[in-house]
Amino acid sequence: MIVKVCVGSSCHLKGSYDVIEKMKEILKKYDVEDLIDLQASFCLGFCAQGVTVKADDFDKATVDKIGDNQLLLHNVNKDNIEDTFATKIYPLLNI
Repeated sequence: MIVKVCVGSSCHLKGSYDVIEKMKEILKKYDVEDLIDLQASFCLGFCAQGVTVKADDFDKATVDKIGDNQLLLHNVNKDNIEDTFATKIYPLLNI
């Protein structure tokens, strides 16, 4: 799975660097560094909605489960990223 954190101007000002650093810690904590490719991404087009995180490149079972091939999360910050990861992203790994 690929997880992209927007680092465009607006998201950068809203703390995307902190989100990326916290996400690195979370991936280690959950021992999924080999399953998730964490990437920075230029503007994802949701500037008014805070830091945006996009998860995609799902397997077929995940696409069937959520009915789409990507997941967009908005208003992500260093304080809510672990809960967001645990409830929205981790379950999509199907492990």
